[in-house]
Amino acid sequence: MFAHLLVLGLALMAGGTASAQTPAIAPAKPIKMVVLGDSLSAGLGLPASAAFPARLQKALKSKGIEVDMINAGVSGDTTSGGRDRLDWSVPEGTEAVIVELGANDALRGVDPTVTRSALTEILTRLKARGIAVLLCGMYAPPNYGSDYSARFNAIYPELAKSFGVPLYPFFLEGVATEAKLNQADRLHPTAEGVDMIVRNILSTVQAFLSTISGQRS
Repeated sequence: MFAHLLVLGLALMAGGTASAQTPAIAPAKPIKMVVLGDSLSAGLGLPASAAFPARLQKALKSKGIEVDMINAGVSGDTTSGGRDRLDWSVPEGTEAVIVELGANDALRGVDPTVTRSALTEILTRLKARGIAVLLCGMYAPPNYGSDYSARFNAIYPELAKSFGVPLYPFFLEGVATEAKLNQADRLHPTAEGVDMIVRNILSTVQAFLSTISGQRS
């Protein structure tokens, strides 16, 4: 009996030692992300839980991607406004920023040179901080004429190319012309419209975040 207990004790001790020597696999730290935008991402007219950043965070989690999300959308903001508040809107430790700005520039007929300059500075400053950027494009409405539209619409693909950042060509893709997916003002998406935006952009965001996860390892 004593011999049996001795063997059992040694086996348990050996098992405990092996377990102690096996490092625990810590779960991946959530990626710290900011959505820097205007009312389209702020969630104007919607509860906070229905705004784009919150819905995107939930969709990413369903794919096994954990994100610490900050909604830095400010209703009425232009690209110049986003530039001016960049430092306090994007705190230290941020790893990824989705830039969703420009709709108000286009609605107000802001000179595309001004819009381009503001976005250029935003991208330059984020790059200098080592923060990855996904740039969301916007299209100008037709009421300012074809020349204005051509100059404005070209800003996003040209900046994405020159800065080497991924581009989602049109933030409101699949939503902008669908009355049932927009609120009564015909400018801001409903909760269902936000979910459509999330579904459409999700694969782009996943690819964007995968590069950050790769750089961590």
